[in-house]
Amino acid sequence: MSNEAVHWAMDRAPMLRTEKGKPDTTSRHVLQALAEHAHKDGSNAHPSVLRIQYRTGYDRRTVQRALRRLEDAKLISRDGMVQDRIKWQLAMSLTRPASDWEEIERAEEAEREATAARVRKHRQAKRVTDSASVTESDVTDSASVSNALELRYVTDSASVCNARSAALTTNQPSVQPPVTKNSSSPAAQTDAPAPSVAAISPTLAKGGPQQDHYLEAFGAFWLTYPKKKSREEAKKAWVAAIERGADPQHIVDAAQGYARERAGEDPKFTKHPATWLNKGCYDDEPDTLGKPQLRAVSGDGYRPFQLPKNVDYSKGF
Repeated sequence: MSNEAVHWAMDRAPMLRTEKGKPDTTSRHVLQALAEHAHKDGSNAHPSVLRIQYRTGYDRRTVQRALRRLEDAKLISRDGMVQDRIKWQLAMSLTRPASDWEEIERAEEAEREATAARVRKHRQAKRVTDSASVTESDVTDSASVSNALELRYVTDSASVCNARSAALTTNQPSVQPPVTKNSSSPAAQTDAPAPSVAAISPTLAKGGPQQDHYLEAFGAFWLTYPKKKSREEAKKAWVAAIERGADPQHIVDAAQGYARERAGEDPKFTKHPATWLNKGCYDDEPDTLGKPQLRAVSGDGYRPFQLPKNVDYSKGF
């Protein structure tokens, strides 16, 4: 085997092309197999077709056609016979043009630019989609916009509750400043009356077109629900629930009932708002049963059950 011949076959020999203009990799592989059996000047290459089949993995007809294409391109020529095998001479004077490398570089650069353009287009489309999904639709006036924004804040202030009641009575949204979330007890929030959809979304309350105003009443639900997690996912679930035919006021009332059920419970077992909406929990029957509590009878009435003290349990009962 000659390193010079192998180097020529792998790097410097002209690349044949198929009818579609693609590199003829089959002929290239066969040429490399011939070079492994040639002298350093490219002469005396006489491997059998069977050897080339074993070396390349091609069938006999494929190898013969590749040898014919190489011979037609003047990259190899017949130089006699050796034991019933054709002896080939490699045309190592022929080299591939420098434009082949430049063509590959241009194709690589074009592919990088196309990939970058696809990434930019995808990111731009994602930004537009995200912006459209979280943007609340226009309300009837500027006061309604301010009210929808302010009602996102959780508060137990009596003055704010009075303002909500007035908005419910007059069917006109009122504007109140944001109040901090400091609350003396969980019951103070859960016992507050559920905000009316009419205070947030007069259009929905009056039965107007809902397609453009699904998110107007979302503030009332978010204010009421006992667990504030994944607001954007909750918005999508809210819109999906209304599109399925759920009434916004019914969802808000059910969320108020669920908040009362979860008062004083471990918050990690409270459903996320998106999960609660997607599963249609607003149609569940409220839990009217009290929480079970073990009690024992004593002489002075009922009291919570406690284990007896100073009892030796090793002796059994």
